[in-house]
Amino acid sequence: MKSGAETYRVEDTMMRMAASYGFNETQSFVTPTGIIFSLEGSNPSQFVRISERGTDLEKITKVNHISRSIAEGKLNANEALLALKDLEKANFAFPIWLQIVAAAIASGSFLIMFKGTWADYVPAIFVGGIGFSTFLVIHFHAKVKFFSEFSASFVIGLLGMLAVNNGWGKQLDLIVIASVMPLVPGLLITNAIRDLMAGHFVSGLSKGAEAFLTALAIGAGVAFVYSLWL
Repeated sequence: MKSGAETYRVEDTMMRMAASYGFNETQSFVTPTGIIFSLEGSNPSQFVRISERGTDLEKITKVNHISRSIAEGKLNANEALLALKDLEKANFAFPIWLQIVAAAIASGSFLIMFKGTWADYVPAIFVGGIGFSTFLVIHFHAKVKFFSEFSASFVIGLLGMLAVNNGWGKQLDLIVIASVMPLVPGLLITNAIRDLMAGHFVSGLSKGAEAFLTALAIGAGVAFVYSLWL
């Protein structure tokens, strides 16, 4: 859940692991903020609070690999526990500088995809890179997700207007739209729809609400700049 997996995937993985070790009657209930799991018999239920969430698809893949190894009988309980604990401590995130470079290049690429001109390619890279850097810095210090995205989109809108007004850029709308794309909660929206399709309405609606508020924060940041400038 911390790495951005779908709710039904988390439940299915836990139940498959338990079934592989002989616990066929298990119950699980997962939401974006907590996990409740109970084994059969007299074992008490366990509850784990999910305080923060992100995106780490490689860690999700490795958990799936461990789960498949358990189902195939390749790992006993102790080996699986050690493998999961080692995986929990592992950090597969790319370096901060590489994330910023990727966001900058993605911004320029989105500009071309939206049929922008090559004259705005470099401004989009510049604005998108600084905007994403702002998001990382504010999120690290403030720990308020929506405020981070609002601030980043505010900076993007401000830099986009400065670039166009000084003759460095031409199409303000495309520069801004391309630059905010790295902030758009695409995975969150996808997971919300997949959870709803799987019947997990609580998780699907909560993730959809989070995606909506994130998009609202991004739009509000840009709109705030426009209201001050125009």
